[in-house]
Amino acid sequence: MLMRTDPFRELDRLTQQLFTGPGTWSRPTAMPMDAYRVGDEFVVEFDLPGVATDAIELDVERNVLTVKAERRPAHSGDNVEMQVSERPLGVFSRQLFLGDTLDTDHIKADYDAGVLTLRIPIAEKAKPRKIAIGGSDTGRKEINA
Repeated sequence: MLMRTDPFRELDRLTQQLFTGPGTWSRPTAMPMDAYRVGDEFVVEFDLPGVATDAIELDVERNVLTVKAERRPAHSGDNVEMQVSERPLGVFSRQLFLGDTLDTDHIKADYDAGVLTLRIPIAEKAKPRKIAIGGSDTGRKEINA
């Protein structure tokens, strides 16, 4: 249903580990997700706390689903003096490589309590189905040569 490996994501993770200096900690993934199948649909949930609905973009092109979100500063202005800033800000994106067995034309997206939930139906062609067996009631014919 979904490709489990993303070589670019692994490269980003390794680069982050390489350039994280001693005594510093690396930030967690900005867009963690869960993916699972329930009945005839595939469900993907992304944690996007603090992101406004209008700051989320979803695109599908050739079975690649791209989720892009922007977390903007909650407090800005001349009178704001930030004391601690641990929550990552900026634009985050993640790509999922969807299999041909998913119906990308009918993806449903909901956003509630900081969780983006995508419901992707299983394509009709991928669902199990019964196949009728045809036959002839006349039985076998013998052919004499």
